[in-house]
Amino acid sequence: MSKVRVATAWFSGCSGCHMSFLDLDERLLEFAGKADLVFSPIVDIKEFPDGVDVTLIEGAVGNTEHLHLLQEIRRKTKVLVAFGDCAVTGNVPSLRNPLPREDVLESVYGKEGTPGLHEGEVPALLPQALPLHAYVQVDHFLPGCPPSADRIWEFLRQLLSGQKPELAAPLLTFG
Repeated sequence: MSKVRVATAWFSGCSGCHMSFLDLDERLLEFAGKADLVFSPIVDIKEFPDGVDVTLIEGAVGNTEHLHLLQEIRRKTKVLVAFGDCAVTGNVPSLRNPLPREDVLESVYGKEGTPGLHEGEVPALLPQALPLHAYVQVDHFLPGCPPSADRIWEFLRQLLSGQKPELAAPLLTFG
């Protein structure tokens, strides 16, 4: 039986979702027995491959590079997963949305800017940081900031065994 081809990507976000993925600890060995990680910021692969079964994307779509990669991933992936709250809702990266883009750039880089910033060496900021589903069809949403390793594993375990993933609502406790 062939292994499931899995990819992950990291857009505008903090990498917390990938850290939770690594917190699978010994379950990573079980994952490796069932899946091949074919693209990820935690492996050194530069081009997104064809024929990916499942891609988990962390972070909001914040710049032109994210948007182009998201569109490529959607074309080359059977199952696309919004991985964590930034990918699901825009979360923290979307806090910049009410601010005019040029004002944000000026406050960060100064009135004169940074050489190369406007010349295309750095991906252009999109007018707003938006969740994945604002641009492409998303097949599953895996919420959390970040999702816990247990929640990620339950989702992946179901997906890798050919089931449609179903997650219980997260338990919220107060006080």
